[in-house]
Amino acid sequence: MSTGRRYAGRMVMVASAVTVLLGGLAPVLRAQPAPPPPAPPPPLVSPEVLPDKRVTFRFRAPNANEVVLDRESVPRLAMQKDAQGVWSVTTDPLDPDIYGYGFVADGVRLVDPSNAAMIPNLLNKSSLLHVPGPGLPWEVGAAARGTLHRHFYRSRVVGDDRDFYVYTPPGYDPHESKRYPVLYLLHGFSDDASAWTSVGQAHTILDNLIAAGKAKPMLVVMTLGYGAPEFVSRGFGAFRDLALRQRNYDRYRDALFTEVMPFIESNYRASADRESRAIAGLSMGGAESLYVGLNALDRFASVGAFSSGGLPEDFAATFPGLDAAANAKLKLLWVACGTDDRLIDLNRKLHGWLDTKGVKHTMVETPGAHTWMVWRRNLATLAPLLF
Repeated sequence: MSTGRRYAGRMVMVASAVTVLLGGLAPVLRAQPAPPPPAPPPPLVSPEVLPDKRVTFRFRAPNANEVVLDRESVPRLAMQKDAQGVWSVTTDPLDPDIYGYGFVADGVRLVDPSNAAMIPNLLNKSSLLHVPGPGLPWEVGAAARGTLHRHFYRSRVVGDDRDFYVYTPPGYDPHESKRYPVLYLLHGFSDDASAWTSVGQAHTILDNLIAAGKAKPMLVVMTLGYGAPEFVSRGFGAFRDLALRQRNYDRYRDALFTEVMPFIESNYRASADRESRAIAGLSMGGAESLYVGLNALDRFASVGAFSSGGLPEDFAATFPGLDAAANAKLKLLWVACGTDDRLIDLNRKLHGWLDTKGVKHTMVETPGAHTWMVWRRNLATLAPLLF
């Protein structure tokens, strides 16, 4: 037999042996279970309110180089990373309140993924921290609870689909003959119609004030505050477009007068008496409340503004008919602003101008900046003064 034939024969035998060997191992290989997937990391508790009111925040980001806690109205706090890639920081004791916060990881601001409580916002959402405390007007307690109603409609004035909320007080009966005064309560720029309930806790504040006999039972109507939807989509730079800003205010007023108010007075036990109507709001909503309310004293007897911003500083042109004669119609004109608020100068200028016109009003300056911590307290102070 030639050398080539002997070599080929040997290769066939080797191949057959390998086939037999692998065939014998195949059942063993198939029987080996797949390795289990790695266990997910344990869930984080964040934020954790400690018994002494210190708060620990935690954020898992093993690949981040720097993470800081960004809490409203205070300097940022650097967080420290442990061996598992969890960043954490514990604050000093915090005053009982509701705070907005987020994390900034390598320059990118993020909400807390371990916390389902959110502050809704059309431009910049935040996570929500609640540090409870007894006696605060927004704490849920034993007081009887009112009811929140949400309505949707197509606005002919604005040309969009929008919503608004209505608070009815405890004991409200749609079938009784009693009529209730109405507070139209406006949100600020970049908020939506839910802001005064989801963050401002207006419904709980009213529940507690009414239960304590400090405020009269009233309806509270919380509308979407944009007469021009593009006003918010363009960000804060929209305030520099004077024509757009004016269109936003005018169409909001027209939608309120021709769509929302007729609905409220047809479908709720709402008084149509001007002395039983009030309008108030915060920031952009404060400017809208002043613009709408003070130019329509035939509709509103009480006007409130919290940290109002966005008013043209030519007050004489904004309120052309406002002078001392308005005092006969105004039951209350209440202007408030935090002393650390960037808008304090504008509000002080308005206060001075009202004085020169002889218009009676209350100017209130409180500690605090441009935050919900100020505005919740503003509402709790204003509501007992109404009606």
